[in-house]
Order: sequence, then structure tokens, then C-alpha cells
Amino acid sequence: MNMQSIKNWLTGMIGPRGPLHKVIVYSRTDCTCCDKAMLELQKASRRFKLNIQVVNIDTDEALVAEYGLHVPVIAIDGKVRFKGQVNPVLLERLLKK
Repeated sequence: MNMQSIKNWLTGMIGPRGPLHKVIVYSRTDCTCCDKAMLELQKASRRFKLNIQVVNIDTDEALVAEYGLHVPVIAIDGKVRFKGQVNPVLLERLLKK
């Protein structure tokens, strides 16, 4: 095995795997809870394929009306799964499906 083959093999072993999950994080500027949620999602992205999009609700009056101070709101594959904080154990279970 050459070095590139070994690198590809290791990347497949330790890199993200499974289906690609679309994650939308509804957030606000200077939101500590939002920052913590992003850290959990970044940790999860080491093991799972995540396409993370952050939406600042302050730029859209309809989103402010819908979510207000209840951020972060995290939608995974089109369904809201978390509000306020991310439970890492539940996140893992959701992404393994």
C-alpha cells in the first residue's frame, strides 16, 4: 500500500460517514447558546456528514416573529429537533438513523 492509499483508508475509517444531513441553525447575533449549539454540531460533523447553514433571524421579520428569543432553533433534514440547546446524545441518535 502506498501512502495515498493508507491516507484514503484512514480517512474512510475516521472521517464523516453516512448520509448527508441538512442542518439549519436559526440564530441571533451575540447568542451564547447559539455558539454552544454550533460547537456540538461541529463535533458531530467529525463523525457524520452535515451541511450546516446558519440563518440570522434578525434579518427576517417573519423569523423574528416565529422564533423570537427561543434561539437557537436547529432543524435537521427539514424538521425542528432542538430549541435553546443541543442534546449531544439525542443528536447522535438522530444522525445515526
